[in-house]
Amino acid sequence: MTTNSGRELIKHLRKRHHSQCIVCGDSNGQGLHLDFSLCEDGSVEASFPCDLPYQGYDGILHGGIISCLLDGAMTNCLFSQGITAATGELVMRFHHPVVAGVPAKVIARVSKARPPLHLLESELTQDDRLMVRATAKFMETRWQNVSCQ
Repeated sequence: MTTNSGRELIKHLRKRHHSQCIVCGDSNGQGLHLDFSLCEDGSVEASFPCDLPYQGYDGILHGGIISCLLDGAMTNCLFSQGITAATGELVMRFHHPVVAGVPAKVIARVSKARPPLHLLESELTQDDRLMVRATAKFMETRWQNVSCQ
């Protein structure tokens, strides 16, 4: 699969099945509207400004928001391969507090695929420092292996 076809799959599946997603949905007026880019190595990444309204403790990004970001990144990584899947298990490891007001980058990649089960990992960094890492198990949904046609 070329990088261009992977990008098209992300756009197609997000529009078709994820338009209201809180993380990446274009039609959700309250959403975060992250735009995931496909990297040459098959991972996806997006930037997030960590705006102050998303705080938990003062000055710290809320853990639920962080979980959403990392889960959404992994979902979009599967989209790039034409796969729709639901999160079955999500394990988070918080290395450092994520500072509100400091831009972050989220990255996700497939670590192992045994359809219909897919294992993924994702991370959130600020200023090139690993802040949070997640691993997850995803199970394919009935819309699996979708093409853009």
